[in-house]
Amino acid sequence: MRLLGAGDVREIASRLGIKPTKRLGQNFVVEQGTVRQIAALAAPRPGDVILEVGPGLGSLTLALLEAAADMEARLVAVEIDPVLAGELPRTIAARAPKLADRVDVLAADALTVGEPEVGKPTVLAANLPYNVGVPVVLHLLAAFPSLARGVVMVQAEVADRMCAGPGSRVYGAPSAKLAWFAAARLAGTVPRSVFWPVPNVDSRLVAFTRRDPPVTSASRAAVFRVIDAAFGQRRKTLRAALAGWAGSPAEAERVLRAAGVDPGARGEQLTVAEFALIAEAADGEIGLSDRDDSDRAGPRQDQSSARSGPAAPGRLPRPGDGLSRDLAV
Repeated sequence: MRLLGAGDVREIASRLGIKPTKRLGQNFVVEQGTVRQIAALAAPRPGDVILEVGPGLGSLTLALLEAAADMEARLVAVEIDPVLAGELPRTIAARAPKLADRVDVLAADALTVGEPEVGKPTVLAANLPYNVGVPVVLHLLAAFPSLARGVVMVQAEVADRMCAGPGSRVYGAPSAKLAWFAAARLAGTVPRSVFWPVPNVDSRLVAFTRRDPPVTSASRAAVFRVIDAAFGQRRKTLRAALAGWAGSPAEAERVLRAAGVDPGARGEQLTVAEFALIAEAADGEIGLSDRDDSDRAGPRQDQSSARSGPAAPGRLPRPGDGLSRDLAV
């Protein structure tokens, strides 16, 4: 097994004519210790199907294969850039030839894939683009009930939001929505110097373990609408912040009291279970949960994406084209 070093990454990129783009969030890891750290946190087990998002030139892919070499585990790599997706199998064949048959590479947007393309992955490991990190994690947890645990590298401040609890100044919609699916924790800090090109921010690792969502008759979509409304005007009390969602401040207060939630509280004080109570109370009180109450995993095309249609010919699809609205943050 030969992992990629800084020189290898630059050589492959130069040979392919690859210039990392901010639009796709391309910052390639060039330090072997970092990818080994991520692979160790992913902790592959016998029988695992590892889902890697954004493998790029293959730095983390090779480290994951190294960590899983002595066990019957498979890896599915999802890469949005077709040039990188085409090169990755050649890199694996050259550097980990005995493990090449364990890897499937898909040229696809991670925000649109589901079980028909990927199967049933059990663990996620990814260096995620800064601009879509949270939506990717939320989509994958919704689309793959089999996904039991994972570790992702994201921008440091995004990691803080993902792992924040109620009462924290950075607790918000990403924190509450992720808490619906999983328990998350900070698992390490990654300096910007390990990337090429060097980004303007540091990164952190977030490890998560799936857990059951709150017990509620409300759908996930209905609960996430409440979360979006509450944090859309986070400085306001829930009575005011949920007025547009409920129809009026008085109606919002009535639903909040029916849910046993103080109308004078703010969204940053509530757990995801309390947001579920509000959505459940609304279901019987004013029918707000009846709008698009689907919980099925996978993307749903909203009106704006339906109007815009598919990606224009001649350009790569942008991460998030067709993202389900309730999983956006």
